[in-house]
Amino acid sequence: MKETGKLFWGHRDVVRSDWIDYNGHFNAGYYAVCFDDAIETWMDYVGLGATHREEFSVTTFSAENHITYIQEVAEGSNLSISTQLLGFDRKRIHALQTMWNSDEEFMAATCEVMSLHVSEETRRVSEMSEAVYKRLAEIWLLHGDLSVPPQVGHQMGVPAK
Repeated sequence: MKETGKLFWGHRDVVRSDWIDYNGHFNAGYYAVCFDDAIETWMDYVGLGATHREEFSVTTFSAENHITYIQEVAEGSNLSISTQLLGFDRKRIHALQTMWNSDEEFMAATCEVMSLHVSEETRRVSEMSEAVYKRLAEIWLLHGDLSVPPQVGHQMGVPAK
């Protein structure tokens, strides 16, 4: 479901020729690169951009990423990545990034990510500033009632016989 009005749209890209693997499709590793590039604009949006990180000597680390590959995209395809806030507290941000093929308007992949707020001094998880926390609360007012896509919380495994 593409609830475009409420989602954050902060990244566009094009599938490059060097991102194509020996199978002739978008290499799995470059999906991660694309999602990682997109998380930067998301962090700017929530108030954790470069200026904030420098001023407060903090950063964010990805604690966990789960990528789901849904439909192949070809070389030259235009991509857009949306981000949906799934939850947050003073130390963590849980979000879902969705990669869309902008040319054919289909969902290509998702990346569920848990980001940690980290002190650069101690290299440990730390509480975010009140301003960032309030900004996340504002975003939650938009995203809190969105449906949760089926890729969220998905577990991998071989079914028992």
